Amino acid sequence: MTVLLTGGAGFIGSHTCVELLSNGFDAVIADNFSNSSPDVIKRCEKITGKSIRYYNANVADGDAMRKIFSENRIDAVIHFAGYKAVGESVEKPVMYYRNNLDTTLTLLEVMKEFGTDIFVFSSSATVYGNINPVPFTEDMPTSTTNPYGTTKLFIEKILTDASCADKNLAVVLLRYFNPIGAHESGLIGENPKGIPNNLMPYIAQVASGKREKLHVYGNDFNTHDGTGVRDYIHVTDLAKGHVKALEYAAKHKGCEIFNLGTGTGYSVLDIVNAFEKATGIKIPYVIDGRRAGDIDESRADASKALRVLGWKAEKSLFDMCADTWNWQKNIK
Repeated sequence: MTVLLTGGAGFIGSHTCVELLSNGFDAVIADNFSNSSPDVIKRCEKITGKSIRYYNANVADGDAMRKIFSENRIDAVIHFAGYKAVGESVEKPVMYYRNNLDTTLTLLEVMKEFGTDIFVFSSSATVYGNINPVPFTEDMPTSTTNPYGTTKLFIEKILTDASCADKNLAVVLLRYFNPIGAHESGLIGENPKGIPNNLMPYIAQVASGKREKLHVYGNDFNTHDGTGVRDYIHVTDLAKGHVKALEYAAKHKGCEIFNLGTGTGYSVLDIVNAFEKATGIKIPYVIDGRRAGDIDESRADASKALRVLGWKAEKSLFDMCADTWNWQKNIK
């Protein structure tokens, strides 16, 4: 099976590419490298010993997508491409709606033209909003607290409707919790351009001396230490979940939703303490005000993924911290 990975040079996309290649799939990457680098693809090739065909392309560009589909027999698509910063989405909602929805709609149109009928979507736990008790289950009502989350929810609805209309279409919606860590080789990991929007790369940059201190956004949440609690999952575990999702979609039509998380919640300060223990490096931090759209706690019930896909997260918080630091030390 040949799988098109949109945004495949990104953090989650690159790790998924490695897992796919390691499990007998072929991969083609479409990425405009707005928040990644072609060098990541070379690193994936080094890890797997396999060549990867890639295109510098905007996924919202129909002609660019048709070129990819005409030059490759694409059997399935995993859609990672999209803007993903909660705070930025609050500041620039129109940009988020335009990009994230356009890429999805273009993909669906081109897939239909070329007879590709497997679509795995990179969704988010943000679609559970702030109306549900933790842990979150896939059948809970959805809502959002920021435009980023709303784009994910809109796309889920688009894909659900598309699968209802086209009985040949198989859609899997993967609701991620908080991916951190890096590949155990230290060759690929999260390396955002500019100031990191996510916690772990920010901590790693402080540890490496690139940044003076960590900014903790809010200590007045309704949690055990006042800082926000999230379900952190090792990115390699998350990537393996995509392999399971593809295998499932190859045998089932319609639309299914799966949470991918550990079921365990850690606060921001829990992560800081765990990183210090794993690396022996002290992380200075300062408490700032809350970011718009942040909620107290997000944590998965991932029992459906175990029951249906045979998937569960296996790596520990120590692994997540140690692998992150191993990767950060290799960043040039």
